[in-house]
Amino acid sequence: MNLSSVLRQHWAALRALLVLTVIVGVGYPLFVWLVAQLPGLRDRADGSIVELNGKPVASRLIGQLFTDDKGNPLPQYFQSRPSAAGAGYDPLSTSASNLGPESIADAPGKPSLLTQVCTRSKAAGELDGVDGSRPFCTGDGVGAVLSVIGPRDARGIVVHPVTVISVNQPCDTTKRPFLDTYEGVRVECAKSGEDYSMGQIVPIRGAAPADPAVPADAVTASGSGLDPHISPAYADLQVTRVAKARGVSLEVVRALVARYTDGRTLGFLGEPRVNVVELNLALDQKYPLKS
Repeated sequence: MNLSSVLRQHWAALRALLVLTVIVGVGYPLFVWLVAQLPGLRDRADGSIVELNGKPVASRLIGQLFTDDKGNPLPQYFQSRPSAAGAGYDPLSTSASNLGPESIADAPGKPSLLTQVCTRSKAAGELDGVDGSRPFCTGDGVGAVLSVIGPRDARGIVVHPVTVISVNQPCDTTKRPFLDTYEGVRVECAKSGEDYSMGQIVPIRGAAPADPAVPADAVTASGSGLDPHISPAYADLQVTRVAKARGVSLEVVRALVARYTDGRTLGFLGEPRVNVVELNLALDQKYPLKS
């Protein structure tokens, strides 16, 4: 291959690079940006930013925590669902907890999904004055789980319990486990640092109602950790507290909740939902706290 052929090939490759750079690197992004600026699309393309007095304060697409500097819920606000994204609703750490239905026994310094659900349900019940109990939860808000130790059958099921340990519930000589006995064996408290994984892990349903007063979205995080919505049921649970804190009637708050409630997408996809961010901003504008 002579020098002129090499130069021609390289010049052709360079021209192709320049043309594709203009089309893919400049033309296509510019076209997408121009389409995104069309009426009806611009707000979403720019991040669905909510402005207050000319200043951006939130996005309609990203949730927020409505708590004080110690993490305690502020009673004048509707509370969002839990978030596993960073310290809560961090767009740079969007994620789920990656804990599933089998996460029921706590590890040192790492509560199981069941205990997290139980703790959140108890706290939400106390905040809004309802019964926060749930199936498979103890009265003090952790997973009602036992480690049953003893001889097993061919299927690995303990047939004759010898020792039974309450693995999640903190208790001592003054505070008894959530269950006194299991199959005739006295339930003991777990000891700090001990490993009870050799036992059969058994969740205990308990006497809580099958349909808890605290909705599921109040105790579980969304897959992204950024969801700004809650269910109408969770919003309704909080109406009385918010109305009392702001000194307005229940009807007024319910009307505002209805205004920020969206139905199913296209009429059949998903579930009705309430945008907590927009709702709380509207509350601050229309019914600010009285000093």
